[in-house]
Amino acid sequence: MEERIVEIEKFDNDETTEVSLRPDGWNDYIGQPQLKKNLSVFIQACKKRGDSLDHVLFYGPPGLGKTTLALIIANEMDSNIKVTAAPMIEKSGDLAALLTNLEEGDILFIDEIHRLSPAVEEILYSSMEDFRLDIIIGSGPAAQTVKIDLPRFTLIGATTRAGMLSNPLRDRFGMSFRMQFYSSEELALIISKAAQKLSKPIEEKASFEIARRSRGTPRIALRLLRRVRDFADVADELSILHVRCKFALNELGINAHGFDEMDIRLLELLISAKGRAIGLSTLAAALSEDEGTVEDVLEPYLLANGYLERTARGRIATHKTYDILGYTNPNQNQSLFE
Repeated sequence: MEERIVEIEKFDNDETTEVSLRPDGWNDYIGQPQLKKNLSVFIQACKKRGDSLDHVLFYGPPGLGKTTLALIIANEMDSNIKVTAAPMIEKSGDLAALLTNLEEGDILFIDEIHRLSPAVEEILYSSMEDFRLDIIIGSGPAAQTVKIDLPRFTLIGATTRAGMLSNPLRDRFGMSFRMQFYSSEELALIISKAAQKLSKPIEEKASFEIARRSRGTPRIALRLLRRVRDFADVADELSILHVRCKFALNELGINAHGFDEMDIRLLELLISAKGRAIGLSTLAAALSEDEGTVEDVLEPYLLANGYLERTARGRIATHKTYDILGYTNPNQNQSLFE
């Protein structure tokens, strides 16, 4: 099972082909102020007591920094961290191998934790609560339960779909934090710091231009920064200028509101329904995407910024969407929930 684990002992010696843009500590971390404030207090309290941190759950749309926060917690706690994803833990033996290789104070990070199978989840209950591993050997009348004591460890779970977590698993996390979308100001600061790491200065207006089109998501902002840098490099420019930035983003198909081709297709599909609600399965089929992608990737930003509404009948475009895309709202004087 070791090939499925990424074991990180020191982050300052991370050797990659590209400069890592992840912050290493709280001083470099931007955004999520309330989460950062509370988590800092809990970490300081645990360090004073010489205790391990309670189990932590991060949930929210993808790209908001759940993995980054897990790595920062490991740095702040001066702990080793083992990183894996729930789909890689196929059977109970996989999880047992992970847990028995942990040492006192270690951190186990499981991404997309809602995708754990029920059998694997059952093993986690006693491991999280009592730091004990209960393994059943054999079957039928000859079956025996072997109890293995585990060191005190911290489980950090991350999920984009908190509603799919079972209540028993969710209740065993001592701390749960919802990740919020970032403001343009926060993203612009992240972009400016990242540009410095990439040795490619960026104009303030250019960093705000990328921030406005990044859907409130740092991962998207950093990806767009790298692509805009490519345009600037090809043009032999020593820094990223606002004019070049706008040109590059337009060439990438990202409009001023951060919509890409799929967003516009989704919103225009809702508009074409002329005020009637469209169900998730119908939307997914029309977009040639699976329902999970529509629900977890496309919709969160559009919902958070008021571009579409979920009703009992399905999805409906809002007045804001009609105005932005230049269409007349057929239900201008009606409530979306009528």
